[in-house]
Amino acid sequence: MQWHSASEFFAMGGYALYVWGSVGACAAAMAIESWLLKRRHRRLVEALRRREPRTSDPNAARPRAAARRERTA
Repeated sequence: MQWHSASEFFAMGGYALYVWGSVGACAAAMAIESWLLKRRHRRLVEALRRREPRTSDPNAARPRAAARRERTA
């Protein structure tokens, strides 16, 4: 399709409301999805930081059962 002016392009042959509404809805959905993914990632990282001990001891990050086996051996 060829347009002879910018106003013809934005009018989209009389279907501008449908076309630009669809473009806007798609852009909004992508922006919301990106925001939700960032928020979910941030919450997951915060939950993992609260769960894991922060120490320089290399044995602290290992599971308790493995650490217990080594102490009794």
